[in-house]
Amino acid sequence: MKPVVVFRHALTEGAGYFGAFLTERNIPWQMIRIDQGEQIPSTAEDFSGMALMGGPMSVNDDLPWIAPLLGLIRDAMERDVPVLGHCLGGQLMSKALGATISRNTVKEIGWGEARLSDSPEARRWFGELENFDVFHWHGETFALPAEATHLLSSAYCSNQAYAIGKHLALQCHIEMTCDMVKVWCDAGASEVTESISSPGVQTVEKMQANLHQRVASLNAIAKPVYERWIAGLKT
Repeated sequence: MKPVVVFRHALTEGAGYFGAFLTERNIPWQMIRIDQGEQIPSTAEDFSGMALMGGPMSVNDDLPWIAPLLGLIRDAMERDVPVLGHCLGGQLMSKALGATISRNTVKEIGWGEARLSDSPEARRWFGELENFDVFHWHGETFALPAEATHLLSSAYCSNQAYAIGKHLALQCHIEMTCDMVKVWCDAGASEVTESISSPGVQTVEKMQANLHQRVASLNAIAKPVYERWIAGLKT
């Protein structure tokens, strides 16, 4: 089986639970560390799927790797190789498909409720849950590309997830582990302090309260979502 390729854009934003999920199912995967200057492939033909993780940069930044990565996303979708985007990854998918990425009305940092859209496609990805807690850390948001089906929203961000066939873009983070939350809280402590007046931002203490229980609940939500995504892997 061809491997799933996972793109890391920042040292602290690795594959998390998604990587563990693939490993547990003996699905081969490899990571391309953009933050270390590793080369972006020119084609997706050697991969069964493509996953994009998060990062602190903006897809609108003038960075040398963004244009080639957008081209690879388009190539993957044209080849029917499923693409999965987490936060920045979802924004990269949107930009690749011609949608705009702009500043969200407020920053969202911490745990917050996501609400499921009332559609068969939303239930296909997320089941019968009407709302559930996910993790957030973003200041920008994506518009929906053409042909996208809206899946999730939150109180402070109307576009939290969409699907286009077997391709899934998320603004929120469902890949979190306890260690990732702790590392992000340490690395982003100053951003939290500067943004704490925002109604969408939690304190570091609140983000880490009941952490093991929160992450276990998040993993339970992510598991069937990832199962649906790997069902579309190209063999």
